[in-house]
Amino acid sequence: MKILAVSDVELPQLLNAELLRRTYSDVDLLVSCGDMRASYLDFIGSVLNLPLFFVRGNHDSRPELPDPGGDNLHLRIKRFGGFSFAGLEGSIRYNKGAVQFTEGEMLVNVLRLLPRMLVMRSQQGYGVDVMVAHSPPRDIHDIPDDFAHRGFQAFRYLINWGRPRFFLHGHVDTWDSRRTRETVFCQTRVLNINPYMVLNI
Repeated sequence: MKILAVSDVELPQLLNAELLRRTYSDVDLLVSCGDMRASYLDFIGSVLNLPLFFVRGNHDSRPELPDPGGDNLHLRIKRFGGFSFAGLEGSIRYNKGAVQFTEGEMLVNVLRLLPRMLVMRSQQGYGVDVMVAHSPPRDIHDIPDDFAHRGFQAFRYLINWGRPRFFLHGHVDTWDSRRTRETVFCQTRVLNINPYMVLNI
């Protein structure tokens, strides 16, 4: 399966229908890691005729930004094309925004997903194929000195116990090419897909 994953920053090239069809016609699924306008996701999905899985980011709570069409993965496990996907929305709480969580609140969210992931891990050796989040795990691709972009310790627990094959996140920019975008932690490939990445699974 080929996934086009996007987050945080709208790219002009992904608003070019001809380029989309020429470059991404073999993509099977569109995944959003948050902070994306519904119209941007709708354009990409409509041009390429793709289903959408998404989670909301910390800037996705404004009333003028409705949820896009597609499947919101937050606290859910969904299957598509023989692969399993789960999601957790939001960032660390830094200004009382609606899609922000304290570390304790996110741990509760993780504990709500883990029983199903542990059953799946006992059956197939991993919890889900793809975990979709907005924020990174603590100390993996995050910015510890910038509280708003600090990752969740709870996500490290999720990876350690649930063992997803892939953990996709956005939230942290990658304009500096020296910034690491891929890290293997507990056999899980953690990928910062901001602003976009094509992934084969």
